[in-house]
Amino acid sequence: MAKPRATLGIDLHLEPSGPGLRRGLTEALREAVRTGRLAPGTRLPSSRSLAADLGIARNTVAESYADLVAEGWLTARQGSGTRVAMGVPPTPFGQWGRAVPRPPERTAAYPRVPGRPAYNLIPGTPDLASFPRAEWLKATRRALASAPNDALGYGDPRGRIELRTALAGYLSRARGVRADPDRIVVCAGFAHGLELLAGVLHARGLRTLAVESYGLDVHWNIVERAGLRTAPLPFDTGGTVVERLGPAGAGNTPVDDDDGLAGARAVLLTPAHQFPMGVALLPERRAAVVDWVRSTGGLILEDDYDGEFRYDRQSVGALQDLDPDHVVYLGTASKSLAPGLRLAWMVLPPSLVTEVTRHGGGRSAGVLEQLTLAEFLTSGAYDRHVRAARLRYRRRRDDLVAALAERAPDVRATGIAAGLHAVLQLPPGTEQSVVRAATWQGVAVHGLSRYRHPTAPAQPLDALVVGYGTPPDHAWAGTLEALCKALP
Repeated sequence: MAKPRATLGIDLHLEPSGPGLRRGLTEALREAVRTGRLAPGTRLPSSRSLAADLGIARNTVAESYADLVAEGWLTARQGSGTRVAMGVPPTPFGQWGRAVPRPPERTAAYPRVPGRPAYNLIPGTPDLASFPRAEWLKATRRALASAPNDALGYGDPRGRIELRTALAGYLSRARGVRADPDRIVVCAGFAHGLELLAGVLHARGLRTLAVESYGLDVHWNIVERAGLRTAPLPFDTGGTVVERLGPAGAGNTPVDDDDGLAGARAVLLTPAHQFPMGVALLPERRAAVVDWVRSTGGLILEDDYDGEFRYDRQSVGALQDLDPDHVVYLGTASKSLAPGLRLAWMVLPPSLVTEVTRHGGGRSAGVLEQLTLAEFLTSGAYDRHVRAARLRYRRRRDDLVAALAERAPDVRATGIAAGLHAVLQLPPGTEQSVVRAATWQGVAVHGLSRYRHPTAPAQPLDALVVGYGTPPDHAWAGTLEALCKALP
């Protein structure tokens, strides 16, 4: 007698094939999602119903569902059943119903994954759940209550004087920056500041900006859209080789035309904590790049993106202190508070202030955000928040190192003395396979090769760049567990 068909759940046409019933069912379900036959959000039959429909054991269906949940194709929640994950993009069909391959994608936020990643280890964002909402709201109320009426007008293109004054005091105290409120320009994020500087440099006749071999392509793209070419400096175990800058006979290594550095009279650096490699620029190299900029009349753009977060010793001071007339100091609240505030600042040499403010056209961050940050700084709330965040991120770093020692002893974490990310060095030739394995564990993470400049020589180093600041506290243990499952 034939088994009765289940009366609950949707009708679902599947043809499991291949070696092994569980594997065949898993592949058939995956293909139905991939091709769009099962749309995102579709509730699947219960394991009992589908097993009855297909005439197979319920455990086989349950195990297949579990495999696809782990891979990110399906989601399973108590009371909601098993559903197709939201955000899974169907593959378009060709003329005869065959799936048409999609072109490879490269996005700034996530790698290409089947469904939204459950765990985000992409560097560049702090723990947004820990944003000090209550303290920020109090600061906003105090700032707005005491603000003069003209604060709500167009105002100074450099930004509100309250914030520039507060920043001058804080940067001098905490980062060793020689800052004067008249030389500070508030901008709507680091990218905005870099855009302004690149435009000014191009107007001055500069055509080449030296950059580090490893960094962010979004920054290189901003510079290149302004009409400048980016030329990468070599990188070795001591960090960025700044001695490759400068003309022969100026105390530096002679520059070959093949380097593309011969015309560079400005350089973009992350000297306190190189992104993403995590090393501080050696003292002798700090001295060398300052000597170069003095001898050539050039300019250093110092990106101090996470200078507040140093764990094992005193913070490395700003390079700007060595020569304020030839270094532009760029700071941001995107790591210490949140990138959505769109608050950053530049401390400029006197010769650049007028050009940068004129080039900016009066565009700046919102007045209310500026006044609130000024209040946050002067009241001490900013320092309290940073100290608490520093302790929290240090614990996460320690958790990461301990998990690697226990679960993946062949993987070594480097660049961990500061910042919100670590570089996990992998066995040779394994970077791409580990990134794929992490994807199937629901972990969004980038390989080191993603951050190498397109014209920089390939380095024999396979690694992951793990942003341990991003996950909220409640998800940290699960994130570590999923990451370790993907590591060799």
